Amino acid sequence: MACTEYGPAERSAVPVLLLHGLAGHAAEWDVLAGLLGPAYRPVGYDARGHGLSDRLPEDVSRAAHVRDAVAVIEQLTLTRPVLIGQSLGGLTALLTAAAHPDLVRALVLVEAGPRGPAPELPGKIGTWLDSWPVPFPSADAAARFFGGGPAGLAWAAGLEVCPDGLRPRVDRDVMVGCVAEVAVRSFWREWDQVRCPTLVVRGDAGAMPASEAEEMRVRRPAGTRVEAVAGAGHDVHLDAPRELRALIEEFLPRL
Repeated sequence: MACTEYGPAERSAVPVLLLHGLAGHAAEWDVLAGLLGPAYRPVGYDARGHGLSDRLPEDVSRAAHVRDAVAVIEQLTLTRPVLIGQSLGGLTALLTAAAHPDLVRALVLVEAGPRGPAPELPGKIGTWLDSWPVPFPSADAAARFFGGGPAGLAWAAGLEVCPDGLRPRVDRDVMVGCVAEVAVRSFWREWDQVRCPTLVVRGDAGAMPASEAEEMRVRRPAGTRVEAVAGAGHDVHLDAPRELRALIEEFLPRL
């Protein structure tokens, strides 16, 4: 697994583990990690099947992703880190906190929650990946395909330079497999097991329904805060990193 640690760690710094979403990569967090400042020790990693980590892992279950998060926490000695996860990475963060409550200080779930099942999701993911016009002739062309702006640039940066152009670092069938459990079940039981403070952040133009975030708050009213970022889509960390940083830094000192 490929990990990135952002700068030297101060002994008093709060560890932060950053978990990217499906088909993404750890460098999506570069801007937010730089904004967090010396009070925090951000660490990111490429999830199995993503980025510079193993492309074709045998196991892409939610449990395997949780084991990876725990391994990074333990091997890098991240003492009770804050887990910040976006989309499917946020689900991994949620499940890690539910299964290992003593390991996690707090959760920041960005466009991520326990809603399900979503039987249409594997098909949607497969169709989306099949629509990529690979190889991309240039990074500019890739960024335009992914919608332009900071999010488009970040997605383009996750591609691999090949002799014939830019190609994905992910395998289509592995990505479809990563969402197989989300297709057939919800994770509300695991959400009810979470004990740490949680900040849920939606993009007001994102994919997470306001009703899902509200139900999360209602189920855990004392430990859950819900916020929406104006103008942000599903990739809130890319569309509005400064606004997300402000929410995180306002939330964490309360712990």
